[in-house]
Amino acid sequence: MFVNEVNDVKIYNLSAGKSVPDWLTDRRKRSQLMKKVDSRRQIELIQDFDMPGVCTSIRMSPDQQFILATGTYKPRVKCFEVSNLSIKFERCFDSEVTTFEVISDDYSKMVFLQCDRYIEIHAAHGRHYRLRIPRFGRDMKYHKPSCDMFIVGVGRDIYRLNLERGQFLQPYESDASCLNACEVNPEHQLLTVGSKEGTVEAWDPRTKQRCAILDVAMKLPGVKVFPSVTALKYRNGLQMAVGTASGHVLLYDIRSRQPLLIKDHLNKVPIKRLAFNPSQNAVYSLDEATLKLWDEQTGKQIAYVESTSSFNDFCTIPDTGMFFLAQEDVKMMTYYVPAMGPAPRWCSFLDNLTEEIESEVVENVYDDYQFITQKELAELGLEHLIGSNLLKGYMHGYFMDARLYNKAKAVVEPFAFDRFRKEKVRQEIESERKSRLQIESKLPKVNKELALKIMDEQANPSNSAKQRNMPSLLQDTRFKAMFENTDFAVNKEAEEYRLLAPVLNRLDKSKAKAIKQRIEVAHVAELHAEEAQTREDSDNDEDLFGFEKSDGDSEASSGDEASSDDEDRREYVKEMKQAYKQVKQQREDEEEAEQEDEEPDGPDDYAAPIANGNRQQVPSNSTHFKLTPLDKHRGNSEVEQRIKQASLQDRIRVMSSLEGNVTNVGRSLGNRQMTFEVNKEKKSQYMAKKREAELKKHRDERRGIVRNIKSLRLKKVNFK
Repeated sequence: MFVNEVNDVKIYNLSAGKSVPDWLTDRRKRSQLMKKVDSRRQIELIQDFDMPGVCTSIRMSPDQQFILATGTYKPRVKCFEVSNLSIKFERCFDSEVTTFEVISDDYSKMVFLQCDRYIEIHAAHGRHYRLRIPRFGRDMKYHKPSCDMFIVGVGRDIYRLNLERGQFLQPYESDASCLNACEVNPEHQLLTVGSKEGTVEAWDPRTKQRCAILDVAMKLPGVKVFPSVTALKYRNGLQMAVGTASGHVLLYDIRSRQPLLIKDHLNKVPIKRLAFNPSQNAVYSLDEATLKLWDEQTGKQIAYVESTSSFNDFCTIPDTGMFFLAQEDVKMMTYYVPAMGPAPRWCSFLDNLTEEIESEVVENVYDDYQFITQKELAELGLEHLIGSNLLKGYMHGYFMDARLYNKAKAVVEPFAFDRFRKEKVRQEIESERKSRLQIESKLPKVNKELALKIMDEQANPSNSAKQRNMPSLLQDTRFKAMFENTDFAVNKEAEEYRLLAPVLNRLDKSKAKAIKQRIEVAHVAELHAEEAQTREDSDNDEDLFGFEKSDGDSEASSGDEASSDDEDRREYVKEMKQAYKQVKQQREDEEEAEQEDEEPDGPDDYAAPIANGNRQQVPSNSTHFKLTPLDKHRGNSEVEQRIKQASLQDRIRVMSSLEGNVTNVGRSLGNRQMTFEVNKEKKSQYMAKKREAELKKHRDERRGIVRNIKSLRLKKVNFK
């Protein structure tokens, strides 16, 4: 059970509790839940109160004895009996259910509107009849006096299906292009429908004529487009609530066109369903993100429930503080708010339990499984388990059994627990021990430099009064462990810190430079004040030259500042390059050390040649053997057999050491680099042939352009 407190109003989530991984079977899930101590405190109000995939809609029967819910997949309806707190029956459909209505006091008569234009009428034994409507439906309501089922959807028609006669009647024709919602007043049976254009039409089933049209969209402030009406609900014979696609809820008195109150959800998400709690003067409004409970007189929020997945529907139990939520998840949520009313009669024990339950945050934790990353898996030496059923891939790592993790951790670090125990004992002794000399020190034991920086920034005179009065991180209890626990100490030898060191140094230098500039400005101001005082005493105009000189000095100082900035930038770039070189060199040294550790160091290894003729001369102080190319071992079957038995990684490493053309490099896209040399003689011959072919082609083109001299004819010109 999870308890959340909003505005001093406690909301009890009766469906919350520790869960187990989804990939386990139902039998293992039940066995693991029984082993947990916390599961004994967990309340499962209704047994198997869930759906295979998603729950789309949920209702309470008028006699408040049955809870009916529809969902997928496969499309189905479930009926839960509250007297037994368990499921009563389950039926499947051919298509998904858009909405449904319970037209009897119990589950014996139900009507389902499906997404493929079909309407199914169910009796207590099962499906009674199935028929189709002309257009896709979106909502429907039952009119008891006439036994008519009103169906609205895509189109302007309001279809009327008479369940007593079993036939369609003449539909009502509205002025809207599409209808989204409908509602029948429980007292005077007035039918209201909400349109896509943001209007609400009222129809009288007795005269079969439209009574009035209410334009809701014109009353919304700050809305540029006309939001459609998505939800309708009556409180009594006169008060009505209208929900829009822009996330607004408007309360109306049907005798007036002006809204009594406008409530904005502030998230611009369509309102899906509305409900009233007359005993507490509260309104429930649901969108896909939140369910809000607010006062119908003032609009002030009482409480809210946020969704972990999208909400689809909800239903309340009249005169109680309990309600059910259908969401895009397997679980159907059950909430109880004591401020909205008492618990229902069939679970009256909740009133006694809620008085004893303290606020407790229950997280979705896998107690029996440990999450580890790829790097941690390599450190434990369990990379060979990838692909087996002992590891379950999840996000950027794996889930593994906690017992296996503890055993592997004990093998890799056998003295880790002893060190941890000694550290805890030392901390307890230091906490209980009191020093003879009580010396008050402002600096903590851990991260002293960081504490000094925080104190300097806090005491900076350039900060505003509000910033100086803000509480320091040293006094904040949330960051207390950062200055007391050595596990949070800044590791200056780490690679990340060494790469950021030039940046931090530059920031420190810039701060020191700013402080120095402030000191110089203050000093210059003092000098100017002294000169002005001297000038007033002596009344000498020649002292103005001093001001001209000071202007020249200021220009020179600005030039010096620019040159100093360039020098600082060059020094910063130099420091950055040096830091990257050091980190790169350290990586290469570590890789070389790993390669040396992985090289075979004895004649019993698979890579050690046996034949004396194949063994190379090595220094006497070395225990390693150098391998010769594999061509020299063709006749040695024993060496070939050992090479075949080796893994691919070891064979590649051996070949790379022989050839000398594959090296390890530390890069983000790979850690192998291959180098080769091109034969210079062949390259020069190829370039000469290519050049000769290009010259020949050029000569042929020139011959085709130049004309022959013999083709020219001389014409005689007579000069008269």
